[in-house]
Amino acid sequence: MNHNGSLSNAGDGSFRVQIVEQKTPSDNWGSSNIFEPTEATDPMENKDGSVAGPAPRGSRTMRVPEKKLTLFALRLAILEKIATSLGTLGFIWATVVLLGGFAITLDKTDFWFITIILLIEGTRIFSRSHELEWQHQATWSITDAGINSFRALKSSSNYLLHAVKAIFCSTCTIRPQSHRERELIHSVHAKKAIISKNFQQKPTRTWTTSDVPLLPYARWVFLSKNVSKLLYWLQLLSASACVTLSLIKLIKQNFGDVSKGDSDKRNRNAALNIFYSLALAEAMLFLLEKAYWEWNIIFYKLLEEVNKECQFGASGMVSIKRFFYDAYSRCVNGSIFDGLKMDLVSFGMELLSSGSSDEQLVGARILQKFAQNTLYCDDTLQKIGISLSVMERLVEMLNWKDPQQEEIRRSAAEILSKLASKKQNSLRVAGIPGAMESISSLLYTARASINKTDEISQKTIICDRENYEFSNFNLLGLLILKKLARDHDNCGKIGNTRGLLPKIIDFMHCEERLLRTEVVTESQIMIVKRSLQVIKMLASTTGTTGKALRQEISEIVFTISNIRDILRYGEKHPTLQELGIEILTSLALGDEATERIGCTGGVLKELFYIFFNKEIPGAQNRVRVAAGEALAMLVFESEKNCRRVLKLGVVAKLVAALKDPVLRINSARILRNLCAYGRSSDCFIELREVTAAAPTVVEAIMSEENKLQEVMLGLAAQVFKYMTSEESSNVFEQTGIEETELATKLIQIMQHYQYPPLKVPRIRRFTIELAIWMMRDKKEKIHIFKDLGMEKELERVTETTSELESFNVFSGTIGLNRHATSIHLLVETALKLLAEG
Repeated sequence: MNHNGSLSNAGDGSFRVQIVEQKTPSDNWGSSNIFEPTEATDPMENKDGSVAGPAPRGSRTMRVPEKKLTLFALRLAILEKIATSLGTLGFIWATVVLLGGFAITLDKTDFWFITIILLIEGTRIFSRSHELEWQHQATWSITDAGINSFRALKSSSNYLLHAVKAIFCSTCTIRPQSHRERELIHSVHAKKAIISKNFQQKPTRTWTTSDVPLLPYARWVFLSKNVSKLLYWLQLLSASACVTLSLIKLIKQNFGDVSKGDSDKRNRNAALNIFYSLALAEAMLFLLEKAYWEWNIIFYKLLEEVNKECQFGASGMVSIKRFFYDAYSRCVNGSIFDGLKMDLVSFGMELLSSGSSDEQLVGARILQKFAQNTLYCDDTLQKIGISLSVMERLVEMLNWKDPQQEEIRRSAAEILSKLASKKQNSLRVAGIPGAMESISSLLYTARASINKTDEISQKTIICDRENYEFSNFNLLGLLILKKLARDHDNCGKIGNTRGLLPKIIDFMHCEERLLRTEVVTESQIMIVKRSLQVIKMLASTTGTTGKALRQEISEIVFTISNIRDILRYGEKHPTLQELGIEILTSLALGDEATERIGCTGGVLKELFYIFFNKEIPGAQNRVRVAAGEALAMLVFESEKNCRRVLKLGVVAKLVAALKDPVLRINSARILRNLCAYGRSSDCFIELREVTAAAPTVVEAIMSEENKLQEVMLGLAAQVFKYMTSEESSNVFEQTGIEETELATKLIQIMQHYQYPPLKVPRIRRFTIELAIWMMRDKKEKIHIFKDLGMEKELERVTETTSELESFNVFSGTIGLNRHATSIHLLVETALKLLAEG
């Protein structure tokens, strides 16, 4: 079942039914979080509003790809330890029994065969132990792991590109220069020097295996991978020689004659057979181990298969090799089961804390890939989230500015962006000392860093600056802040971080050429969008924290002007316009911010232009609705903004918009707020135009329901105050609706909404206001209300009224702007009129 009811199997034998309330089109176009309170969301609720059920059975016990490697390492370790045990036994047998007991009586060939076998076995054992060490060492450095050529190619290409750009820039400025241009270029070089100094790689105090100069002119011989290959082939040759010598002696059985009665030679043949058998078994087991190794690594391509399943990509082979050798080392050097306890996530976390940049990069890549993999992200983020040291390390990496560490920094930012998606983890991340400052370091604004003195200076700096991907870090930093801002406490920390809010607001800056040009990168628009999303979330924060944030945001001089530019030039980007408008709506909760928005030139005009713009496609009508909500808030209890709106001459358009399904709810709100202000000002004449809306309003009250009916009731109570009794009677004649029918409808509304829902919190208030006007307009209407049971309904209102009906606007579940006239006072006024009649 979908839409009206969703039936799903949760996987535990039970079924969950999700009931979705049907909404009328008018309700959809009038949804708001300002004029109605917002219910607290369930922590188990998903982004789309559905409730997340328990994870499917078996998801926690799913076998991860690296288990193939740990099992492979276990089997290799078993063969290795058996072979080593046999070799040890054979060595002891030879030294104690044969060479110790029969050395004098041994045949000459046996003596030398045993001696050679022991020597080559000793060589093999020595090579084996050190081969594992050098193989392991080869994976410590990405350079030694075969990536050196790619890194050199990238470095050389960057160098060539840098040189070509420098030549191009120098040829551009080869013409004679004025004194001002020479000063400008001098300042540019100074800025370039500062940038280069900031990006200069720090010296390291440790050696990597590829840097150790054991021999000055044969450095390649001592590369880890070359040494391990040498030891590998040495073992194969030793084992093959051992097999050959042992087989020769076991087949020929030429151990010499054993004379009768010679006790010294009585057990010599058996002892030699045992030794050669042990040597043969050990060598055969070793060769079997190597064959098993080669089959899985070379032919079956186990490492490549695991890398593919982990979705690590081409660079992932370094991580897979390093993990495998670590697991194999633990199985060989310790218990054979030690390697089974390893997993790639814990392995990556260990490498992340290493002092080697290569190991840090390997660890960051592992965690990044698993955090982005839908199959393993939950377990990965859970393990990272419970490790405070790892999270602190990730936060610390955000501050790294060295270009050589760019990938590590980017990977750390991507992991933290995934980590912040979980509420518990977001609280832990924000709770790390200095976390917000580290996230702020990801945000680089060129406008704030480089003075826009001249086009030449900017081009020169771009030519000489390092190729550092600032836009990616900007996007990641804003994404992390966006996810952290979902929590109320984190919003306060973001606002309290020095210099962070101005940085975010600076990303909202959009020039006309950026918004209207066709040639614009997706990242440029995405940066603006994410900055708007973060500011929107901060501005809509509830409670005292939200109030302080809204004030701080509105006090930054670029906030409103940046949004105005988006409204003015962003017709191709309605999503950006909608976000900017929603920020204005939230800021309008404060009186000072409302005045700042109103007095910023062109903001109200642009909002009305968007609100009335019929050329906007129907799929993008949300931006028109958002504009209407913002205007309704800006004219709410703001005398100066009401004057500004009336000067724009939009009353007639607002009256006409009452018939538009998209605009009528917010048009009614705007008109009601204008009327509530106009009766006590000198704009009474201008607002007389609103009386033309009376027939539409009365018809809507009689025919509509829910939110549209509520706003029309509120508007009717104000519109009729601008009309005489004769004019109001003409309205009822024009619509064909009798006043008795309207009175009956008001009683029905009060009976239906004994407990007003969240979507229509003011419907009873507006109903009573309209009833009071009707009784004051004509005394005979008092008898009509008496006969309909108005007094009983008013007494019921007194008994069932709540704080929900006492406020005009809401911030979440917190009521703001309490009504000047309480609903109890309205009830007393209505009862007094009924008593006088």
